[in-house]
Amino acid sequence: MEDVSNMTIFHYFNTPALQYSRTPHSIIIPLRAHTFFDFKTRFLMHPTIAEINLGAIRRNVARIAAKVAPAEVMAVVKADGYGHGAVQTALAALAGGATRLAVAHPAEGTVLRRAGIDVPIQVFGGFFSEQIEEFLSSALEFTVCDLGQAEALQRVARDWQQPIPVHVKFDTGMGRVGFPWEKAPEIFTAFQAVHGVKWLGLMTHFATADERDKTYALEQLERFHAVIEAANRQALKFHYLHAANSGAILDMPQACFNLVRPGVSMYGYYPSDETSESIPLEPAMRWISRLMQVKRVRPGQAVSYGASWSAERDTTIGTVAVGYADGYRRALSNRFYAVVGGRRVPVVGRVCMDFIMLDLGPEAIDKPGDEVVLLGAQGDARVPMRDFCEVLNTIPYEITCMVSRRVLRRYVEG
Repeated sequence: MEDVSNMTIFHYFNTPALQYSRTPHSIIIPLRAHTFFDFKTRFLMHPTIAEINLGAIRRNVARIAAKVAPAEVMAVVKADGYGHGAVQTALAALAGGATRLAVAHPAEGTVLRRAGIDVPIQVFGGFFSEQIEEFLSSALEFTVCDLGQAEALQRVARDWQQPIPVHVKFDTGMGRVGFPWEKAPEIFTAFQAVHGVKWLGLMTHFATADERDKTYALEQLERFHAVIEAANRQALKFHYLHAANSGAILDMPQACFNLVRPGVSMYGYYPSDETSESIPLEPAMRWISRLMQVKRVRPGQAVSYGASWSAERDTTIGTVAVGYADGYRRALSNRFYAVVGGRRVPVVGRVCMDFIMLDLGPEAIDKPGDEVVLLGAQGDARVPMRDFCEVLNTIPYEITCMVSRRVLRRYVEG
């Protein structure tokens, strides 16, 4: 086997091809030719793990599909599956009933294709002309947001053997990308002169569907209906009409049309505290590490950079092999907790690049190598996503995406 002594842990994440094993606790990812690290070897390199329950993802998607039927489900696996692993979560979502996938950039779609996934894949993020070749070679569906993009596709279509699949996005109030909804009639008139494309989908995106007050979301929905009517007047027929993200799937059945786009909900999290829980969801990620060292400290003894925390009593400090390089934010210093030995213990001192410290208490019997739960459950004790979000003033999307690529992903069927 090739000498891997100088290989960085990042290599196995940067390869586009994956070999997916259905054996629990096992995923083999190629690094260089004829070189593989099995999970055990990688775990010995770095003991911090994001354990991904593929069964939870499959069941979440199945429940979403049941709620929105007969609409189809397009599983959103952009950003490496919201930090869960794009290929593995895509396979789980398809097993749960999704019929299509969505990514943000063409490179993400190419990763899925190279893994052997052959279902339709839409790229949400628009495109530049120099990316068209990658779209076509990877059989990815375009999202068109302006006339220049449509005209660029028409030029390419002259040399293409079949119509190019296109979703047309209208901005109904998000203010991000898309044609202005007010200009739908003239946009569709201009489309009459565009040839060589297949008008596959008509879409918009909600800005406030995850809020309790749906006034603005309903206004956006009304605007989207006006766009649909404008398309009908021009006899432009789109196979898919889609607008519903996770918040709309939960609370706006009238916005589901014939295709929905679950993102954070398929990974087991509600988009905010203001949405309903009309679909029971199972969190798919459990973030764990291990105690690296356990030691006694005396009253007044400081811990970590800046001496921002000092012991008030004789106690036990556990040093954990995780830090902000793994995505465990420095803002959690002296403000959060983890679970060790079935109990919650506080994070003390500043979070370092590679370590955090926990006050295990004066009577602690914990030892090096013991499991530390950073997110998720250990027995009856847990660190819920809601607490993470509250302390960091953020949303579940950011939490799962912030778990860095240095953290190993272990896939289980729970």
